[in-house]
Amino acid sequence: MRQFFLFVMIIWVGVGCSPQPKEVNTFLPDQYPEKLSDWGVLLHAHQRLSPNQQVEVYQLNSTLFTDYAHKLRTIWLPEQSQMGYQVDEAFDFPVGAVISKTFYYPKHKEYTKENWVFQKTFDEQADFSSHGFSLDLNQVHLVETRLLVKQQHGWDVIAYHWQKDQQDAYREIAGDSFQATLIDTNGKKESFVYVAPDQNQCAGCHAPNHSSKKIQPIGPKARHLNTLVHRAMGEENQLMRWQRMGLLKNLPLMEYIPKNADETRPNEFKLSHRARSYLDINCGHCHNPDGPADTSGLFLDNQPYPLLQIGFCKPPIAAGKGSGGHRFDIVPGNAQESILVYRMATTDPGEMMPELGRSLVHQEGLALVTEWINQLEGRCD
Repeated sequence: MRQFFLFVMIIWVGVGCSPQPKEVNTFLPDQYPEKLSDWGVLLHAHQRLSPNQQVEVYQLNSTLFTDYAHKLRTIWLPEQSQMGYQVDEAFDFPVGAVISKTFYYPKHKEYTKENWVFQKTFDEQADFSSHGFSLDLNQVHLVETRLLVKQQHGWDVIAYHWQKDQQDAYREIAGDSFQATLIDTNGKKESFVYVAPDQNQCAGCHAPNHSSKKIQPIGPKARHLNTLVHRAMGEENQLMRWQRMGLLKNLPLMEYIPKNADETRPNEFKLSHRARSYLDINCGHCHNPDGPADTSGLFLDNQPYPLLQIGFCKPPIAAGKGSGGHRFDIVPGNAQESILVYRMATTDPGEMMPELGRSLVHQEGLALVTEWINQLEGRCD
């Protein structure tokens, strides 16, 4: 009988025990619980939030930006079931699978229960190392947990918002927002409004095929998951780990598996690959030949498109004022004249891209795409 174990060291501060073992629960669509804790995917005890030992924590190799929020991602599969490998699409999950994504921020020393001041950090993997996957609620503030649940009819999106007392999260359909402040390592402050999308907005981003409108996961694709992860037993390729654990079937040889880049590691990956990988995870679920932004003619998923479809010297089709007065999506050698950079750099709701998931500019992502465009050769005559 296959067992699901999360091989991580859980460091408990001030206590000598862990939460009692608990089964992950499943529910029919008309029986989804009001409290996140009823699922049993995440366990709350002793001022810590920990993944159930039956779930697998996973990581993406490129940053999916959400106003600098950190994310704890997990997958749970029913016993004796597996994910099916697919080259470009999200893996084929069995009915009953539950994917969770918990958004949280490290607390700054100025944080209070009434004044939410967060520490701006960037490296999620370093954050995992410091917290050991078990989140210390004295150190982090939980925002929301989103579930994707595979039912007979397809995927359902369910959002749970954490209460101010941080004891549990409750189901929310209409979305929500709150005011907060980020402080970087130099002490610079930036206020923003965190917007938790409503259920329809969640479904909009998770429908990469505009015609079928079927909800699909965004992150669990081969190219986003093909990365090394650190666990108690050492460093291991994440996909090979899943195959070894019996979670994933039909995995081909590693040389045939696509791999996106970690955009924060310039010494390991070429600039063009890092930029295309970043655009893929942040924009490609809409900007693809079948996605909600298919009419733009701009395709940003990491596939071998002709240069024009990637944006090289391509005039906008329906950008409106979102063009910022610029003529082309990408002007080789001139990022400041490129519509792509303009829309990444603005926070105007009618002009910014992505349209959802951010109120702030991702400065590191903007710098990466700017550097990439500035080194491109060619002219838009």
